[in-house]
Amino acid sequence: MIGIIVAVVAAAVWAMMPRPVPVDLEPVVRGSLRVTVDEDGRTRVRDRYVVSSPLAGRLRRIMLDPGDAVRANETVLAIVDPPSPALLDARMRREAQARLEAAEAGASQAQAQVEQTQGMVQLARNERRRLEQLVETAAAPRRELEDAQLIEQTRERELEAARWGQRVAEHQRELAEAALLQVEAGDDADVAREPMAIDSPVNGRVLRVLQRDAAVVSPGTALLEVGDVGQLEVVVDVLSADAVRIRPGMAVLFERWGGDEAVTGVVRLVEPSAFTDVSALGVEEQRVNVIVDLEAVDPASQLGDGYRMHARIVLWQAADVLTVPTSALFRDGQQWAVFVMEAERATLRHVELGRQTGLTAEVRAGLAEDELVIAYPSDRITDGTRVEPR
Repeated sequence: MIGIIVAVVAAAVWAMMPRPVPVDLEPVVRGSLRVTVDEDGRTRVRDRYVVSSPLAGRLRRIMLDPGDAVRANETVLAIVDPPSPALLDARMRREAQARLEAAEAGASQAQAQVEQTQGMVQLARNERRRLEQLVETAAAPRRELEDAQLIEQTRERELEAARWGQRVAEHQRELAEAALLQVEAGDDADVAREPMAIDSPVNGRVLRVLQRDAAVVSPGTALLEVGDVGQLEVVVDVLSADAVRIRPGMAVLFERWGGDEAVTGVVRLVEPSAFTDVSALGVEEQRVNVIVDLEAVDPASQLGDGYRMHARIVLWQAADVLTVPTSALFRDGQQWAVFVMEAERATLRHVELGRQTGLTAEVRAGLAEDELVIAYPSDRITDGTRVEPR
């Protein structure tokens, strides 16, 4: 009888005791951590050229299609039949002369830009060589050499773009000169009615055909757009709050673009002017374009102009960092805290954090490697609460 009573009392006591709260546990681990800004971007041809009609006349139908290969000074893009001499007047001659003068000024400016950029490339190259010697003797940190190498690469890309612009400017000058000769032919009908062939200014492909059908066009009418699809850059628009943390030279990873492996790139420019955009939720945002140079793209990747790419701009990364899942973090007054599982109980622990991502945070103090923290702690858990793994 006494044994039965003791058993009933023990069962009642056990039933009234609080049961352990089931929890999800996550380990504190040491590994790599990467802080990124994740946004979508679009590819674009770095140097593109809109081919326009240099004179008034009748445009013949353009037979080229987007994607067709073109060669500089060889491929005829369009043919324009000039107007008859009876339709030419002094105004058209003055306009043609003015276009030639503008084209000559543009060519001179492009030449000056090339010469200026060449000087900047030489300065960057000299600085890189100087720092290489200093680094070899441990008189300068390697970080300065890496920055100098980046500046040299950027200047070389600028020189390449300047030379491309010079070729385009020279082509525009030649077209303007040819157009002026057509206009100045005057009453010489045989010369004035000779069709004018507009050839490609660069090697590349046709990007867009802006005016395909035969039509009467005026000077400056856009006909086609050509460019080298092998020279791509990516435009990534980010929030202005993120743009202030991005610097030229930062690494970029491109994922979810259609290929099996990620494509790498380097930030070349953070544009100084922001623009207003409306998010999917209808909220106005200030956004900034970040221009990224692709480092290496497989020629068989079929990447083209205007393709979508998901970009991860690396703000900071380290290979040996103690990390904790952000799902375990919460605020305790002015401090960050976690619940650590110790002897089957939840123990409140204040922690000092460093860098954070959406899923992981750097731990600078308060936790040790391999300790177990409680993820998504509910209001049922306080300091000392009995817990058990779910």
